[in-house]
Amino acid sequence: MGNKIHPVGFRLGITRDWESRWYAGKKDYKELLEEDRKIREYLEGEVYHAGIARIDIERAADNVSITMHVAKPGVVIGRGGETIKRMRADLERMFPGRTLALNVQEVPNPNLSAPLVAQRVAEQIERRFAVRRAIKQAVQRVREAGAQGAKVVVSGRIGGAEQARTEWAADGRVPLHTLRANIDYGFALAQTTYGVLGVKAYVFLGEKIGERPAAKARAREERPRRRRPTVRRRVKKEGPSDAHA
Repeated sequence: MGNKIHPVGFRLGITRDWESRWYAGKKDYKELLEEDRKIREYLEGEVYHAGIARIDIERAADNVSITMHVAKPGVVIGRGGETIKRMRADLERMFPGRTLALNVQEVPNPNLSAPLVAQRVAEQIERRFAVRRAIKQAVQRVREAGAQGAKVVVSGRIGGAEQARTEWAADGRVPLHTLRANIDYGFALAQTTYGVLGVKAYVFLGEKIGERPAAKARAREERPRRRRPTVRRRVKKEGPSDAHA
């Protein structure tokens, strides 16, 4: 059996960026990490139905900037901004002494976001959809949205069977071992009457080559070329003696 590695953690610093961006010493690291976990847990519990793709957290001293990438920003903001104001006030009560900024960003295409694809399949399974049909439809939607490949895996006691098994469907390329491959990964749980099913989604968005080499190549092309100095060679003229010989 092969070793499993997280597709996002495998590509951190290459094609993916960290979801928590801050620095702390040994003394404060544990406390800030626990704060991040509680913030994500609270927000996911409050507006899970809005379709949360990811939550980014940035810190600078006591200022905390939280950006939620969601499929339905209107649900998070609420009527007249009531919901987002209430959540910000709750977070400030949970973490006194912190200045929090809560931002919402819309996901342009939910079918290209692996966490949202996994959440949708999990919701369909909870509503007693046929598992094979839900998986195939999800892969088809991702491919139609423009992805180069997609794979959806469901594991557990599918259909209430006594023996747990795995069902999956894939289409296109999903090169998990290629570091430059921009692969989005999502995981969701389907809470059914006969147990919990795990749903994994992989979306291959194409190969992503680092920006630094491309910038260097562009600068090299734009750099004015130096003209090479013309070298004049002396040609020995043939004299009468040479011609006679």
